Formats: sequence, structure tokens, C-alpha cells
Amino acid sequence: MTKRFQPSSPNATPYLFFTGKGGVGKTSTACATAVTLADEGRQVLIVSTDPASNLQDVFEVEIGYETTLIPNVPGLSAINLDPEEAAAAYREKVVGPYKDKLPAPIIAQMEEQLSGACTVEIAAFDEFASILTNPERTNEYDHIIFDTAPTGHTLRLLQLPTAWSSFLEDSTHGASCLGPLSGLGEKKELYSEAVKALSNSEQTTLVLVSRPDASALQEANRAANELRQVGLTNQLLLINGKLQSYVEGDRVSTAFYQRQETALTNMPKQLTTLTMYELPYVPYQLTGIAALRTLFHDQQLEQRSEEICDIAENYVLKDVIKQVGTKKKGVIMTMGKGGVGKTTVAAAIAVGLAELGHSVHLTTTDPAAHLSYVLGKQVQGDLILSRIDPKAEVEAYKHEVLSKASGTVDENGLAYLEEDLKSPCTEEIAVFRAFADVVNKANDSFVVIDTAPTGHTLLLLDAAQAYHKELERASGEVPESVLKLLPRLRNKQETDVVIVTLPEATPVHEASRLQDDLARADITPSWWIVNQSFAASNTMDPVLKARSRSELKWIQVVSSGKANQVAVIPWQIELAKGYEQLKSLTK
Repeated sequence: MTKRFQPSSPNATPYLFFTGKGGVGKTSTACATAVTLADEGRQVLIVSTDPASNLQDVFEVEIGYETTLIPNVPGLSAINLDPEEAAAAYREKVVGPYKDKLPAPIIAQMEEQLSGACTVEIAAFDEFASILTNPERTNEYDHIIFDTAPTGHTLRLLQLPTAWSSFLEDSTHGASCLGPLSGLGEKKELYSEAVKALSNSEQTTLVLVSRPDASALQEANRAANELRQVGLTNQLLLINGKLQSYVEGDRVSTAFYQRQETALTNMPKQLTTLTMYELPYVPYQLTGIAALRTLFHDQQLEQRSEEICDIAENYVLKDVIKQVGTKKKGVIMTMGKGGVGKTTVAAAIAVGLAELGHSVHLTTTDPAAHLSYVLGKQVQGDLILSRIDPKAEVEAYKHEVLSKASGTVDENGLAYLEEDLKSPCTEEIAVFRAFADVVNKANDSFVVIDTAPTGHTLLLLDAAQAYHKELERASGEVPESVLKLLPRLRNKQETDVVIVTLPEATPVHEASRLQDDLARADITPSWWIVNQSFAASNTMDPVLKARSRSELKWIQVVSSGKANQVAVIPWQIELAKGYEQLKSLTK
């Protein structure tokens, strides 16, 4: 049996980094750890570098850039760093000097290259490096806890010599995120000291937080491997949200319990080599000091009773399909963070449209086996499936960019460029070009795209096109299919963007950020779909029913302030598998 996570000061290193994919409970477990260590009489600082930080929601007190004392927890302080603001500041620092010297399209591309997730993450690193390497700050606290850690990709970029050269400012070799370290050359020593502290196992522990489900465990394994490669080996795995038991006769809780058990049994082998801890799936929201103190102990927390309305009747998936199906053709893009169920939703929409008699082409970047698993072998109606291999598309795009650069940059420059091309934006761009080819060939049908590009990627491609036109070498730089598709995606008559999320704090915050990002590219989502809702499942399990009540808040946040239109999909007892089951999901 896995040990319950119970942090204690004598066993904890001075620096604790909590990392994991969105929605796994990084912030809540980091906050609960901070409270526990402070309750032992230690001086503790918790720092969030997450652009969508919800430290203030968890502690129920306003927290800003200045150190804030947490009421009723002597010895505990918190800071909300703002990497978005930091990114904006050094974006201006890098681009500003060129604004009067270079044409507008080139400035636009430079600015967009510095607007991606990689730039924000390095800006976050800049912020907490300043804390890690400040003796006055570090001597003041027994423990400093960081909510979100840098990825291996970011750390590898920081360790490359060319990261500190002018190569970043004048490279013109493709629509990637080149330049996230531009203008930070004077901080090389600061960053080097921060990386040393991170790599010191006596000083730092990386807590890999995961849910007991296959998607989150795969992401934890990827992060563990990436961080191990750059020398961060002092890792432990924290499985958060494990249902401890199920109610006999309640099909929802039985299926949920068994699905978690299967995921843990089949977790990646490398994860099993880590010291592993567990936290239970609790029936209450982890907000407020009382709830945080309860998490590590077998105690009950008094819950407010709320009536659960029949959500399943109010927001239904068939309304999405009915509305979209009034058109003769179009593009439907499902978007959202990993693990929210984009593939299932995309497949269900495709099946629903096919059942209305439309010709539908469903394309995905998920492995072919997964799409086959979701849809089964017997595809009915006028439904065509295709699969884009992101690995092959990325390799082709990287080869194209590196070939153009090989004659103009030195060995160090190529090494940096190769690492930069491992960023998430590169995959989005490469895959989007393949999506564009599919859409270009299907002008008389619906094309459903599972996993679509962010607003940043679309703007990056747009800026690159304007930039290459400026240099009079547009031919071959941005494919014709991409040029035609960008305006099409902005046309509400031709394209419907569907954001998929879960009825929880972090997924809703992340979906909101995604919507803001799309707004920069003049794209407005048609629908939000709240997936895997226990509130819509009619479960009788006391733990899951209590969690159902907490979902109502987030469904209300989505329906009243975020989305134009909303649909809610109940948590499915059986994984949606096969054409007939997907069809029933749309009813």
C-alpha cells in the first residue's frame, strides 16, 4: 500500500518544487504542505510562478507581488509572481530598440516570437531565480515552496552557450519561439547559480504531482525524464486524488475506483522507481486553512449542503451538434489542455454530424490506436478518419528550418536552434500545416480537428508570412493551404471552435486563458463543453456526491461569464468506445 503523503520539516529540503500538468492539484498540495511545515514552527515562504495562479483562492486572502502574511498560520508567507508581466517587460526591452529601425512586419514577428509559453516560463524562471539566489531572502526562511517548476526544455535552453548571444535577436529561420532568452545576457551568472541550487539534492526536492489516471501519469513520466536529463534527480511522485473505496451498487464510484486502480497498475515503469506517496480523493474543496490542515489527516470537514440541479437536462451535447449541423460544411476545432477529453468530444461531434447525414472528416494527432479505440472498427455513415503523425510532421519541419540555418549560423547556434525547436509551439506549427492540407482537400464537408492551434501559433504563422513577404522570399515559407486557412478560421460562418474543460478550478482558468489567447487572433469560441461532470452523473457515492456540489460553482462560472454557449457531459461509467456508444453520448 502506498504511503500517505505527510510532509515534516526534519525530512524536507529547504526548497520544494511542485510540478505536474494542469488540474492535478499542484497548488492545493503545495499550500497544504506550506501550512503543515509552518504549523511545526518553521518559517515558510510559498511562491507561485503560474500565470493563472490561484494561491489567493486557496488561502482565501489577496496575495500580490509583495510578501503577504497568511492569517491564522504563524510563520507562513506567500508571493504571487507575475511571469506574464515579466515577459511583457523584457519583450519590450528586446523589441523596443528596433521599433524605429525595422519594418512593422518584422517587429510583429519578433513580438510574437516572444509571446509564447516558453517565453513566459523563462520569465517565471527569471523571477524565482532572483529569490533562489538572494541570500537575504533564503536565510529568512527554513523552507521555500515553489508552485510550478521549470521544464527540462527550459533548463536545457539556459545551459546552451548561444542562449546568451545576439543569435537570438537576429535569427530568421522559421516560425518558432526563437528568442525567449534575448536581452537576459547580464543574468547568465544568476541563472547558473539557480540551476546549481535546483540540481543540489540536499537543497531541492521536485514533487511530481499526478492524478491516478493514464494521461496525468504519462505527463509526470515525461517531466521526470526531462528533469533527470538535466541533473534534477531528487524527485518524488505524489498521487493526488485516489478514491479510497466505492459504494456497492453505485456504478459511477465503482467504475471510477477501478479506472484509477488500472491506471496505477499500468503506470510507466520509470515512475515506479521513484519514492511514491498518495493523497485521497476528498469530498471537499481545498480552499481555506481548515481544509488544507485536514488534507494530510483522516479528519472530516463539515460541508455546506447544496441541492444538485439536473445539469444533464440543462446543457446537452446534442445542442452543439444540432446548431453546427444547420450548416452544409465547415471546420470544427476542439481545444483544451491534455486530459480533458478532447478526442472523445471531437469523435462524438463527428459521429453526431454523420448521423445528421453530413459528410465528415475527423482528423487527429492522437496515436492511430487511440482513435481506433475510441471509434472502433465499424465506422458508419459518411465519416472519414485520418491521423496526423506529430512526430513525423515535427521532424520534417525541424529539418526544413535547420537546413535553412545551416549555412548561416555556427555550431553553437545550431545547437540552440535544435533545442528551441523542441518547444510546444514547434509541434503546433508543424501539425497545423498538416491540418491545413486536410482542410484544403475537404471543401464540401465538415472537418473536425481534434487538438487545434492556439492563438499564439496562429499569430506566429501570420507574422512569419508578413515577415517573409517583407524579405521578398515568401515562396515556400508558409504553405498556400495555411495562408487560405488562417482567414477561414476567423470566419464564424465557416469555423466553430469548441473549448473542452473540466468542472474544476485549474482547467477552467486554463481554458479561460486559451480563450483570451484566441481573442488575440480574432477567434471567438462558439461553445464550451464541460466534460466528465459528476454533478450530471447521478452518483450516490457520498464522496463523489459532495464533489458534485463543488462542481456547480465552476459550471456557473463557465455558463455565466466565460462561454457564449455551454454543454455538459456526465462522467461516463464506460469509456466512450465505438460508434454506437459515441452516438448515444450525443443523445
